[in-house]
Amino acid sequence: MGHDRGSVLVTGGGGFVGSHVAEFYALKGYEVIAFDNLSRMRLLRRQGSDPGFNWNYLGKYPSVRRVEGDVRDLKKLESVMEGVEAVVHAAAQTAVTASLLDPVTDFEINALGTLNVLEAARRSKGNASIVGCSTNKVYGSNVNRVGTIEMDKRYAFAGEYSRGIPEDFPIDHCEHTPYGCSKLAADLYIQDYAKTYGLRAASFRMSCVYGERQIGVEDQGWLAWFAGATILGKPITIYGTGKQVRDVLYVGDLVAAFESFLSGKGEPGVYNIGGGADFTLSLLELLEMLEELTGKKPSVRYGGWRQSDQRIYVSDITKAREQLSWEPRVKPSEGVKRLVAWVRSNARIFSTVAG
Repeated sequence: MGHDRGSVLVTGGGGFVGSHVAEFYALKGYEVIAFDNLSRMRLLRRQGSDPGFNWNYLGKYPSVRRVEGDVRDLKKLESVMEGVEAVVHAAAQTAVTASLLDPVTDFEINALGTLNVLEAARRSKGNASIVGCSTNKVYGSNVNRVGTIEMDKRYAFAGEYSRGIPEDFPIDHCEHTPYGCSKLAADLYIQDYAKTYGLRAASFRMSCVYGERQIGVEDQGWLAWFAGATILGKPITIYGTGKQVRDVLYVGDLVAAFESFLSGKGEPGVYNIGGGADFTLSLLELLEMLEELTGKKPSVRYGGWRQSDQRIYVSDITKAREQLSWEPRVKPSEGVKRLVAWVRSNARIFSTVAG
């Protein structure tokens, strides 16, 4: 990113990740265009909740221009793409469960929406660097074929994947769910626009990102959902044993990885991005941590495994470390403490989505 402080376009700017990106660049002195259709809670079928919390939060920054728009609308995207220096494409349909109920909408937002962002960038003839928010779900159920060890409170990968899943892990010949398919299609288009049209674009295959202003619901944003449910005394359903493990990444560390690529480090292509092997949590471990931090015992019930759930997912972040000179810094113990403090002071929001 240049020193003349150009403008940054953030699709999904009213969401959790997008609003943190928008705030980061606003504080650095950039003009930011936050582009969002404010549909997250409707897509997640949480009608009673406030869709505009993060959107309204950005209102305190005069350098953030909030544009209501939909990534399915190529013309509208073209109108905000002119002259931007960087694009963070965080707009998405975010939940596996919603994709199973309505795969067409999921495809239109995730796959077609991403194609539109790339096409608008190509047509603008600018030199914007582009980061796309992808997901570990692109690897589908192949991840469940990796050997695992069962311990007291968690599963762990055995053998060659003990440091996590690398970028060249197989992506096909398995079940993905419609969400995994739409995100994989988007991921491939990002790679292809970099190769075919020379766009400086990268797809960040994200593991579990968490932090302040994450309004978690049962199907999406599990760390925030568990924290909110614990504080409000709402029941939490664990699907499976609770020993499922994810590498968890504090949102500020994610934004730092984006900034590293957008400022010129690293090659276009794909990066697995998460807390890596050193920053992991199982569901049971998070519940213990929450009990300690809140003084409340989470109310837990158990259900069967959900379709295509990955028992373990840990990102191998070697490539990001090497190419982006990046390292996750906020340990889960510290990040979860910050999340709990934020949820406590914003419990009102959680009470509307915790149905």
